[in-house]
Amino acid sequence: MREIVFDTETTGLDPAKGHRIVEIGAVEISNLIPTGRTFHFYLDPERDMPEEAFRVHGLSTAFLTGQKKFREIADSFLEFVADAQLVAHNAEFDMRFVNAELAALGRPAIEAERVVDTLAIARRRHPGAANSLDALCQRYGVDASRRDKHGALLDSYLLAEVYAELMGGRQSALVLQSAVTAEAEELGVDLLRGRPVPLAPRLSAEERAAHAKFITALAQEPIWRFYATPEPDAPAAEAALAARSA
Repeated sequence: MREIVFDTETTGLDPAKGHRIVEIGAVEISNLIPTGRTFHFYLDPERDMPEEAFRVHGLSTAFLTGQKKFREIADSFLEFVADAQLVAHNAEFDMRFVNAELAALGRPAIEAERVVDTLAIARRRHPGAANSLDALCQRYGVDASRRDKHGALLDSYLLAEVYAELMGGRQSALVLQSAVTAEAEELGVDLLRGRPVPLAPRLSAEERAAHAKFITALAQEPIWRFYATPEPDAPAAEAALAARSA
């Protein structure tokens, strides 16, 4: 399932009072695993930056002046999102700003039914506990040491990990696969190509002969025989492959 985990930084708390988005970041995930595709822009809000907002994200008026405007990235944002489900922490806040920006451009709002609020999920799972993104990172062992200030793309990455935990945790098979891959890289083994030196066959000559006799007893030659690598001691299969390709 394709989903987009996203976050925004703004000049304030209420778009109805003229506040704007100054940063938007998004991470694409598939079945709770990041795909590597991201979307990220700093945005010129075309207004001043209040001191209280600057203290949260550290984005100054001087830095943002000359960055792209939301109207310049709206199409690419909607194209990136496409029909995916959106995931945000305290989603109502972010969606109010996104939909206000879209409304200013005459674009339709993104429906609330498409949005998952991880704050609401966390409150149901951990009633009475702190459920800020920082608190959830600490609870689930997600490394948030780089988060000295809020940042839309970094927070989206962190939220993607938290979201996976909220939905039941990372699949053990994927963790195992990562461990196997790391071990294979350490040993210099290319998993896509297989072993550098194939294992010696464990079938005896008698077993091979019995299997070959069984195959010849079939009413029709199995189709897989024409695609399998011929055994060195199976001239009949090699001859069949040659005849098939002639």
